[in-house]
Amino acid sequence: MGFTLATWNINSVRLRAGLVEKLLTEEAPDVLCLQECKSPVDLIPVQQFASLGYGHVVARGQKGYNGVAIVSRLPLHDAGHIDWCEKGDARHVAARLENGVTIHNCYVPAGGDVPDRAVNDKFGHKLDFVAEMRDRFRADKPGKSILVGDLNIAPREDDVWSHKQLLKVVSHTPVEVAAFVEAQAAGGWVDVTRQDIVEGPLYTWWSYRARDWDAADKGRRLDHIWASADIGAAAHGSRVLRAARGWEKPSDHAPVFATFDL
Repeated sequence: MGFTLATWNINSVRLRAGLVEKLLTEEAPDVLCLQECKSPVDLIPVQQFASLGYGHVVARGQKGYNGVAIVSRLPLHDAGHIDWCEKGDARHVAARLENGVTIHNCYVPAGGDVPDRAVNDKFGHKLDFVAEMRDRFRADKPGKSILVGDLNIAPREDDVWSHKQLLKVVSHTPVEVAAFVEAQAAGGWVDVTRQDIVEGPLYTWWSYRARDWDAADKGRRLDHIWASADIGAAAHGSRVLRAARGWEKPSDHAPVFATFDL
């Protein structure tokens, strides 16, 4: 069974339902994982997606914040969720495909603006969240699993527009990168995107603050697709749909794709 998966921080699924429809129509992934839905589950416009053939949805939501959803044209079974750091945030949902693959859709906290947990609780929460991910992966090594989402960390030097200038900017600080690398290693996760696109600048997020985001190209790779070690070799075809960042009233994130032959 082969299937294509996409992950996208949509920054309000109701506000940008039309963009989701555009993606599903033009790119036709089999499974789409959305983050920052900013909607209770019962208000997610699932009928719009079902009319396009995406009638299977597993989601966790909350009003105005966070929220994750997995929209699929393949049958899905709800595989639960983890309440990271016991905050009650809708930042994770899991679903199992009929071939036994479990998809984890995660939304790691952004961490605020100041990279110092002593003065910024949001940054401390982010570090605790990633540390808990690491500990869970160590205790229960993932198998036949895919983890995707806005992980809000750009780990490599070529995952940001300027490594030197962003070393003290949240999302690329050494402490975050070290935590990210530890969590990935603890689960034996394969970075599918960089397995396919080995070298060179690669971004999935461009700030709304840039007057001309495309020309400035001051991006960061915050959105990731990981595969457990037993299925990493089955992944291919990775790409970032950069054009989506230029759609009308866009998210500041672009969708990331990968295909799995399983």
